[in-house]
Formats: sequence, C-alpha cells, structure tokens
Amino acid sequence: MNTDNRHIVHFDLDSFFVSVERLMNSRLKGVPVIVGGMSDRGVVAACSYEARQFGVHSAMPMKLARRLCPHAFYVRGDMDEYSRYSRLVTEIINDSAPLYEKASIDEHYLDLTGMDRFFGCLKWSHELRDKIIRETGLPISFGLSVNKTVSKIATGEAKPNGGKEVLSGDVKPFLWPLSIRKIPMIGPATYKLLRSMGIDRIETLGRMPPELLRHAMGKNGVEIWRRANGIDPTPVEPYTERKSISSERTFEQDTGDMKMLMAQVVKMTESLAFQLRVKERLTGCITVKIKYSDFDTRTLQKMVPYTSFDHVLIPIAKDLLIRLYTRRVLIRLVGVKLSHLVSGAPQLDLFEDTPRQVQLYRALDYVRQRYGAGAVGRAV
Repeated sequence: MNTDNRHIVHFDLDSFFVSVERLMNSRLKGVPVIVGGMSDRGVVAACSYEARQFGVHSAMPMKLARRLCPHAFYVRGDMDEYSRYSRLVTEIINDSAPLYEKASIDEHYLDLTGMDRFFGCLKWSHELRDKIIRETGLPISFGLSVNKTVSKIATGEAKPNGGKEVLSGDVKPFLWPLSIRKIPMIGPATYKLLRSMGIDRIETLGRMPPELLRHAMGKNGVEIWRRANGIDPTPVEPYTERKSISSERTFEQDTGDMKMLMAQVVKMTESLAFQLRVKERLTGCITVKIKYSDFDTRTLQKMVPYTSFDHVLIPIAKDLLIRLYTRRVLIRLVGVKLSHLVSGAPQLDLFEDTPRQVQLYRALDYVRQRYGAGAVGRAV
C-alpha cells in the first residue's frame, strides 16, 4: 500500500486542562492560567497561552512558574473532569469517524483514506472540528496530511484553535524549515544530542546520510531520519475499549476466605498498574471478575478518571470485589482487568501535593524493573 495516498487527520485539544477549567470558571478566560500541584514542590501540568508568554511551560516546577508569572490564576488539577470531557470528545469522534485511534487523553488520529472520493477530507475535518467545539465548548486544532507524523506537526502549526492541511507534494517544503524539536519522537535528550552534532532544522536532518544517524543513535536514528523526510507508515490503530490488560488466578482449592481474595485482588491491581506505568499508559476502566465453584461467573466494572496508580485503583477494586461476592458459595477464580487504555504519563506528580508519594512510586518501580515485578509489593 502506498502510504502517500493516505489521508490522516490528527485532532488535539488546545491546552486541554486549562480549557476545561475555563468552561467551569469563565473568569479564567483571557488571563494567564496555570494548572498543577499547589505546593512549591508541585509541577506545572498545563498552562494557558497567556502564561506561556512569560516563559512558563508544562513540567516546570511550580516554584519557578510563580516567580515568572506571579499574577497568574493557579488551579489544582481535576482528573475526574478532564476524563469526563475526554470521553465526551471521543464519543463525538466515534459517532462520525470511520476509523480512529485515541492516542492520549487529549488527542486522536483519524484515518479518512478513501473518503475524499465522496466528500473532501479537509471540509469533513473542519465540520467535525466545528461539531466538537459546538457540543463541548472546548477549543481544538487539527492537522491533515499523508501520515501521523506530518499531521501531528501540522496540528502544532495550526494551534491555537485552527486547522491545517499539508498535501503529499508539500510535505518536505512544510517540514524542512521547522526546528527538529517539532518531530514527535525527539525528546530533550535527543534534541541535545542532535544540537551537539550541529543539527537544528529538519532539513539538515533530512539531508544527512541515514547511516550516519544509525551510527550515532542506533535504530532510532534511522526512524528520526525517515520522519524528517516525511516517511511514517505507522497505521491508525482502531481504538477499542476491549484493548486491555488483565490478570486471573484460579485456586487449587475453592475458597471463601475474603481476606485471601482481597489480598489477591490488591496484588493483581498493583502488578497491572505497574505494567501501565512501564508502558506509559493510563486506564479509564477497572473490572473485577469472580467464578464460583459451580462455574457461575460474575463481573463488575467501574469507569475511573484516567490513571495508572495503585493507590487510586486498589480501593475501587476492593469495593467491586465486596459488591460481587454475594452468594454463600466458594470461589474458584478471581481476576482484575484494566481497559479503555490510552497513552500518557501518569498525572500524579502534576496534581498531588505529596512529592513523597511520587518519590515512593519511582523508587518502587525502579526496584521492580531491576529485580522483577514481584520484588516489592504492598503489605495487605
């Protein structure tokens, strides 16, 4: 399949957390707004365009943000509300798009290939954008192009609150004058390395021999070179709420020991949450399952604010187990499933005022990655 014939649109909600806060409090419109943990040791989760003009950016320590922009409105993040609005946008896209991928809490990729024969993809994208704005009140931008990389970069150029199309013949003229920072897979460390090699613009990167980049950066170097040349065959992965991770335990002997069942559910939830953090994913739904000794199987699920933290998920899992176990019959199997998965680093260190909690997670995850997932766990 010639990937240059594809029509991929990337939708990204503008300053998503800030936009949600503004819907809930109109006084925040048009003024600098900073969302994050409220203590000095907190971190900026999101900031408005007005705050960015003062040099504030996400992941910056709150202490520094207060120095740069003391007159801003500071708001503690509310993951419940952000998750609710994220789902609302996904529902609107689901009603309209033939194939879409929910890439994170605030961005979606849609594959419109073939639709151009019946309906202009650009016109369709503008109409969907208008519908999302009309039904949610949230500003959103899009980029339409031949693949995920180019459409995502186009969205960045269309912001705030706009749309941009990059046709297949215009990919290099569009990409090459831009900074290498704009390529999605280039993080701070890679940026530093490329700058030390004298590379600043995408054009310089795109004109280099790929072998040179492979030598300097391994497999990643070639992938970055491909993206600099507008090559990205990555498909749009259909978003399905069935995408999940789960864990089950069948007992050698059927049991009615609630303490032991609870301990199993805690252990499973903890292990699954660790897997999410390693893969930088978040879950929006938790399900607990039990199978009685007579093979009667029951499940109960609950939608949750997007998270990957056990201290959020464990109390919900325990509650589901208590509500499930209603018959006076022994149990042969218990299971936990996390579904509605999206990409995204955990938001805990952005909203919580407890840096010790963050440090504890990092320390535990480091031990697990080094010595195995079962190396350390909660006392039950």
